[in-house]
Amino acid sequence: MSQDPRVDPETTRQPATGDAANNATGTDPDASRQPRARKRTSKASLAGTARAEVLAKRMGIGLKERRLALRMTQRALGAKVDLSQPEVSRLERGGGASASLETWAACAAAVGLQVAAFLELAAGADLPRDIEHLRRQDLVIRLATAGGWASDPESLLPDDGPRPRSIDVLLTRAARRESAVVEIWDLILDGGQAMRSLEAKVLAMRERLGDGWTVRGLLVVRGTQRNRHLVAELGALFAARYPASSAAWLRALADPAQPMPLDSGFAWTDVKGERLVAARLGLG
Repeated sequence: MSQDPRVDPETTRQPATGDAANNATGTDPDASRQPRARKRTSKASLAGTARAEVLAKRMGIGLKERRLALRMTQRALGAKVDLSQPEVSRLERGGGASASLETWAACAAAVGLQVAAFLELAAGADLPRDIEHLRRQDLVIRLATAGGWASDPESLLPDDGPRPRSIDVLLTRAARRESAVVEIWDLILDGGQAMRSLEAKVLAMRERLGDGWTVRGLLVVRGTQRNRHLVAELGALFAARYPASSAAWLRALADPAQPMPLDSGFAWTDVKGERLVAARLGLG
């Protein structure tokens, strides 16, 4: 007899018996011990997945910002680390939670950073991506306003070639013919670069403002343990490069009667970016 084509052969099998029946109906004798273990595993897995996604988003932001700063395309970055352009795009958009540590390390090396630097650079990634930097700019401007300074954040340097640079906060007091070039560093990756960058911008502003103006630089650094350790290790170097009294700089920013120091200076901010703190260079 031919089989009715409307009948599914799977539905015509004989009922299972014994252990097979238990397994089929979900009545495994050991089932009472399984749900709790599965629940614990599920919670841990979900928590781990959520943390990985947040971490991947932060690292993706750090990778993208560094790549853009280097004027590097996604395709060029991918060629360096053997990834396609869409794969690089996925990492930058926060989709790299399942990417290997080796992949992230390769991407970091390709843009001249360490993986750990991504995390600190993107410390405020759930807020505006450069929130830590913005907080410190705002802090400097608020303090300097009380001292009679006019503030120009992200002031572009003139005629600076195809990759124009900007000053984090340019302060001027026309009555005193004083100008302070304030550079803010959330994470010091290269102390020499920080010094050279500030000095180059001070020289550019002296040329822009001309004779009769006093132009000095102020380096403001986020007071993380890592940054403090680096500055302490090179304390003599920083003290020689920024010989002015840090406390005198803070007084000059806040008090219109206080003149700007005649040398460049250095100051800390607290980690949260809520206050400027005088530095004791050379002493750690």
